[in-house]
Amino acid sequence: MADNEKLNLLADFAPVSAQQWKDKIIADLKGADFDKKLVWRTPEGFSVQPFYRREDLKGLKTTVSAPGQFPYVRGTRSNNEWLIRQNICACKNARKANAKALEVLNKGITSLGFCLDKDKLTYHFIKTLLNGIYAPAVAINFSICACAAPKLANILVRYYGRMGYDTKGLVGSINVDPIRNMLLKGKALTREQVSAKIAETVKAAKSLPGYRVVGVNSVILNNSGAYAAQELAYALAWGAEYMTMLTEAGIPNYRAANAIRFNMGIGGNYFMEIAKFRAGRLLWAKIVEAYKDPIFTTALRNAAKMSVSAETSRFNMTVFDAYVNLLRTQTETMSAALAGVDEITVTPFDITYERPTDFSERIARNQQLLLKEEAHFDKVVDPAAGSYYLENLTASIAAEAWKQFLDIQERGGMYQLVSEGKVQEHMEANLKARLQDVARRKEVLLGSNQFPNFTEKAGKKIKADAGACSSICTCKTDKKQAACGCANNGEACLPTLPVARAAEEFEALRLETEGAKKQPIAFMLTIGNLAMRIARAQFSCNFLACAGYKVIDNNGFATIAEGIKAARKAKADIIVLCSSDDEYADLAPKAWKKLQGKKELFIVAGAPACMEDLQKLGIQNFIHVRCNVLETLKSFNQQLLKK
Repeated sequence: MADNEKLNLLADFAPVSAQQWKDKIIADLKGADFDKKLVWRTPEGFSVQPFYRREDLKGLKTTVSAPGQFPYVRGTRSNNEWLIRQNICACKNARKANAKALEVLNKGITSLGFCLDKDKLTYHFIKTLLNGIYAPAVAINFSICACAAPKLANILVRYYGRMGYDTKGLVGSINVDPIRNMLLKGKALTREQVSAKIAETVKAAKSLPGYRVVGVNSVILNNSGAYAAQELAYALAWGAEYMTMLTEAGIPNYRAANAIRFNMGIGGNYFMEIAKFRAGRLLWAKIVEAYKDPIFTTALRNAAKMSVSAETSRFNMTVFDAYVNLLRTQTETMSAALAGVDEITVTPFDITYERPTDFSERIARNQQLLLKEEAHFDKVVDPAAGSYYLENLTASIAAEAWKQFLDIQERGGMYQLVSEGKVQEHMEANLKARLQDVARRKEVLLGSNQFPNFTEKAGKKIKADAGACSSICTCKTDKKQAACGCANNGEACLPTLPVARAAEEFEALRLETEGAKKQPIAFMLTIGNLAMRIARAQFSCNFLACAGYKVIDNNGFATIAEGIKAARKAKADIIVLCSSDDEYADLAPKAWKKLQGKKELFIVAGAPACMEDLQKLGIQNFIHVRCNVLETLKSFNQQLLKK
């Protein structure tokens, strides 16, 4: 090429159409169905294509606005500076909570969350709690029983006034959410009671316009296994319910919208969660705009900015191999930060088995500081903008969540469905299905149902106060996610929201093994075809280690008799035959004949064509990719641990 010639890729290479790309992919699939092989049907209810192009952006409403502009899909600000939050239990001792707050403020925290006990709420308590904390420089959030929230608002107005602060510039929240109480504690409230609780608090906090005093805590749905579109749909219906209640109570629409804070979870699906928050802002702006009137049009558009405090999920956190929780919370935090949320709380990695330590809380803070100070996530607004994949994902989640939102509204709205137990029933069914996916490894939890740490013991590290320090309540938790609040006082009870971590059943199985008198030993009898015996031995070791069994792999044996002899020398409780499908027809009957009537549990690794014939001989245990891993291991435990 001459020095004066310029390379022009657009001219030198002809454009390739989407159909040409698809034709080439279909050819490479060699007869396999394109849709079945490559199109992903998401749990959210829509399909994701294997590739997207510029033309796929045509007609998408997500690409027409700038950051900080209505409908806010690209963010509510012209920067990406989010708040780093840490929650502190202040239910028992204001002085200790204050000391901890002052300490973490010097370590990078820019938003404090305090859980309060309504029985200890006094002006002196709040004065002690906030002593030395300069309110204009930090967001201050409170979680307290709804019945005490107006009193708290009045105390804060009084305290801030005496401190000489300009209350119009203060930022924080009080998180009044009676519907959350109905879901978590089963407390039956009338619509009038719910409306009165939130309206009274909004009126009491009139002098604190920067305080979001009404909470939509969809994080509890996320922690119950809700998928992204489900959580978003319920959150929108929840917020719309409160908007209606507040405006009906005579509160101007813009003040009602400005009073609502969305406390949402961050799931483990990286791109889906980015899209969820972007879609959420778009849809919430659409909902708030529907409350317009001729007086407050401009103010209402500004109030349509969705305020989101995001918290990393507990649903996918584990007890075993708990340091993997750091990877989970890190990618979740990245999703929320890139999506432009206002505030993030990182759940400490050890919360599943103990009250978080100083170390785990420091790591949780530093996870966000690293994203800001080293990765510079705060320097770029909406990096997802223009991405063919993420823009389409945002539009798809928005469409699915909107469809579900309209369905909720048609059936009476969020309050009505919670009162009838329909939300709880839906989440129960969703959780059951999701746990089935975990049991079958359709949903992978590293370290729990796939690739476990073979030698880890976790029983001794589990403490009685595990699970404390949530954003809902940092000192009172139970299996039903009980929150600080009023007792039912003999009132009718509603069904409560189900809650379980995805790994709990596998952990219970492994802890059962750990507590047994003898740890079962699984011996790999590898024989025959080299490639198949190695692959199946690795699969079987991984499979059985999920129950906490000791696994012994081998290089291979010349005969079945040699393998069984070595297994008995190792005092094996389980013998796993690892070979090829073709060889099982001969090898499995030989092994079964030598083992029949003996104490060892005999397993064939795989699902060979001769399985039915082997079952007729009495061989009943087969492990393969189509197994329900959890149920299979439970059956093994019943046979092994009763000895």
